[in-house]
Parts: sequence; C-alpha cells; structure tokens
Amino acid sequence: MKLFCRLYHELDSTTRTTDKVRALERYFRAAPPADAAWAISFLIGRRLPRGVTTTQLRQYAAEFANLPTWIVEECYEAVGDLAETLALLLPEPSESESIPLHVLIEERLLPLPRLGDEERRKILETTWRQLSGPERFLWHKLLTGGFRVGAGRTLTARALAAVAGVDPAVMSDRLMGPWQPTPTDYQRLLRGDAVEGDVGKPYPFLLAYPVEGPLETLGEIQDWQIEWKWDGIRAQIVNRGSKVLIWSRGEELISDQFPEVGQAALALSNSVVLDGEILIWGQHGPRPFSDLQKRLNRKRVTARDVRDYPAVFVAYDLLELDSQDRREEPLKRRRQLLEQLLSGWQVSGVLRLSPILELHQWSDVAVHHTLARECGAEGLMLKHRGSPYGVGRIKGVWWKWKVDPYYVDAVLINAQAGHGRRAGLYTDYTFAVWHEGRLIPIAKAYSGLTDDEIREVDAFIKENTVERFGPVRAVRPELVFELAFEGIQRSARHKSGIALRFPRMNRWRRDKRPEEADHLDRLRALLPPETDSR
Repeated sequence: MKLFCRLYHELDSTTRTTDKVRALERYFRAAPPADAAWAISFLIGRRLPRGVTTTQLRQYAAEFANLPTWIVEECYEAVGDLAETLALLLPEPSESESIPLHVLIEERLLPLPRLGDEERRKILETTWRQLSGPERFLWHKLLTGGFRVGAGRTLTARALAAVAGVDPAVMSDRLMGPWQPTPTDYQRLLRGDAVEGDVGKPYPFLLAYPVEGPLETLGEIQDWQIEWKWDGIRAQIVNRGSKVLIWSRGEELISDQFPEVGQAALALSNSVVLDGEILIWGQHGPRPFSDLQKRLNRKRVTARDVRDYPAVFVAYDLLELDSQDRREEPLKRRRQLLEQLLSGWQVSGVLRLSPILELHQWSDVAVHHTLARECGAEGLMLKHRGSPYGVGRIKGVWWKWKVDPYYVDAVLINAQAGHGRRAGLYTDYTFAVWHEGRLIPIAKAYSGLTDDEIREVDAFIKENTVERFGPVRAVRPELVFELAFEGIQRSARHKSGIALRFPRMNRWRRDKRPEEADHLDRLRALLPPETDSR
C-alpha cells in the first residue's frame, strides 16, 4: 500500500504527462505483481461493488474517533472530500504494519458486502489502526468508489508498454477485455500471453477530436468520409467462436441489455468485429437519448422493453473479418468490406450501415451540419479515408463537429459547497426560470466559470443567503447566467416537467436583471412532439 500511496502522490502533484508516465513506470517495476494488477484495475477506471455506504462509513468513523456525528458532518462540509475528512479526523494508528494493496482489497474490501454490521465495522477499525493518514485517504477512496487520479488508460498503457518493451498500442490491446487483477494475468499482460476469455475481447476505440478552424484547412473534401454523428452508445460487436459479445466504450459488457442486437449479429460470418453506435429507432428515425436510457443498466430486459424501445446497431467501421485484424488497412478499404458484409442483408433492420453523406464542397457540409438535429443526429463526423484505425484520440484522423448547444438565461436560486479542490467555495448551483410569476428550478450546474468568477459568486452567496436547507443555501434571486445544454426531455420527476441534458454555465449575464430571464414556456417549446415514434 505504501508504494501505491507514493504513486498516487506523484501522479496528483504534477500535470506533466512525462512525469506521470515515469512515476507509473517506476511503480510497475517495483511493485509485486499481486499489487500491480490491482493498481492497473483502479488506474484504468474499474470499480468494485461498494461494501459500505458513505453514511455507515461516517458513523463508524465518528464512533471510532469518539466524536459526535454532527462534527464529522460539519468537517465534511468544510473540507469537501469525505476520504480526506475521515483521514484527518481519525486518531493516529496504534499499530505499525505495512499491508500490501492486494491484501487490503482481497481480504478486507471485497468481503464487506457479504458481512453483517459488526463484522464490517471490525474490519474497518482494524484497518484504521494499521494505516497511516495518506494510506487511510486512499483506502477511503477505494471503499467509496471515488478513486480518481490524472493517469487513466492511455498513460497506464504507455508505462506498462515501457516495462514490457512493446508498443503502447499493443499494450492498449492487451488491457481490453476480460483480464482479471491477478498476478498471473499481470504477468500475461507483460508477456503478451493469451488470457482466458480473450476470444471475446474488443479492440481499443478510436476517438475523435473536435473540429478546429475552418473546414477548408482539412484539404480536399474527396479525402474525407462524412457521416452523421449519432447520439447513442458507442459500442463494438465481437462475433467470434459462434458467440456474440457487445462491449461499450467504457469496457462494459452490455450484451444482455440489447439481446436483439446480439441475436442479429449471430447471422454475420464468423470472426467479425464491428464498431458503431447503439440507438433506439422508431418509424421516423432515431429516438431521443432518454429512450435509450430506459434500456441501460437493466438486470433483465423484457420482451416489452424490446418492443417499446427497439434497439439498432448502426455500424460505421469494420475492425476484424475472417479472423484478420483489419485496423491497419485504410478507412476506404474497411468501409468497402463493411458494405460487402452488410449489403442486401438485414435482420429486421437491427443491424444498419451508417450512411455516408455524398457532399462535394465544404459549404455543403456546413449546410448539413445545420440539419443534424432534425435528422436525429448531434452533428457530423469527418474521417480521413486513408487513415488506419488507431488507439485513443489521434489528431487529424477523425474529427467531430457537434451542433451548437441550446441556450437559456436562468436565475441562480440555490447553492451548495463543492468538493475536493473546490471545498469551502459555493460552486454547485441551482438555476430557475419564470413560470406564472414565480421562479421554477430547471437545472443544476457546476462548470463553466473561471476561478475569479467562482470566488465572486461565492462571496455573493455568503452575503445574500436567505435560507438554509442542510448544506444548501437559498440566495436572493439576483444573478442571471446563460446556461448551455445539449438536449431537453419531459420529466415527471421535476417540478418544471422538463430535464436538461448536460447543462453548464456558458457565461455570466451581468447585463441582465432577474426579471429578464427566460420563461418556462420557451423551454417547453423546444420539446419534441408527444407522438408514438415506434
């Protein structure tokens, strides 16, 4: 645990990519395989089931430190980070013992969900007696699923590649799929041995950069394949060994959530890997993302789910065919193979080919960009026809040009203190618009302001609080902000009857008075018609 703790500190104390990679490489060269395997799992974003709730954790810690719960709560509000709060409040360790990371995970964290309250408390108290303050901080992060540090899959793959003496793209391939955080699988990652279950693993995804500058700077339009940018879930269909697996970009198996897609893919020739997008499709085209959310994270998908929210897979790239990795072939050739694979053949329309927009000048591209929303897309994709399928974001290969967001002028009405770096500052805001003479909340947002603006708004909140609801402050409705958001949908859970997608603060409207903010009717006018699109 001490080595992992030192690694966390090194990663957290620099923004330089080269320093992060060096720190990771040093760790993997020094750490025992059993610890290194778990470190990789956490660094690339995998999480474990929670064995203790944050409420229980606060209660156990308060009793262990012989403190009233309200002091823990007040300190948490001031510090803004639960892991740090508890690490600071707990008494000094009474035992000096170096516990390996894998022991903490396998013998203490993983058993927690199966234990009763007293057994769970005993494990936590034993661990607190043995860990130092920095180690406790990380232990709490792992317990609550809040472990985040500026490394991620790409930098982890680079460091492991240096240790193994292979290309980073090769290591990225090895990190995909079903490997487990065990010493055996860690050694296999370094050596490149096949891991049990590799037959179903996906490839690392190629990602796009936002368009930069005028389209004309990209060169000849004939060199670019132009498609709609679909607003769904990026996924890969892996059909090998007469078994179909569907992987999300987040490396989660979602085959059970979309059984009709897997069933359709069984009809493909053996050993095929397709890259594309899962959408809910109605008679008139793609349905809103909110419909897709009704199929996500379901433990059991019913026939009614499939009927009411029919999923399709829109394929736009072919990565493997007849057991051959096709990623190094140019996009133009991969597209030809994809068209041949799907030409004249569909299973109830579940597998679809992403159409190419045949445009002959950049001005035509701009026109189609304005039509994206009415076509059920969120913008355009521009892909160089000569490009291979790489790993991660590669500038100049794929570009995404999203449609402009929607905007609304709203009034700040509530605020809550932030966490982590923003602890002690009021940075999480609730906004409202007018309806029938009063302000109705429509969204919460916490991003978009500069540090100077945050401090200025924080001072306003502290001076203009009119009421408190636990950690939330109601403030005088005087500040107006322009919110940007990607979409809008009906919502029975919200008082306003609507929910905004990805709201964030675009700018502070210092030129507007509260009474000049927008009205709810304007937002309702943006809602799609209430028609059955099945």
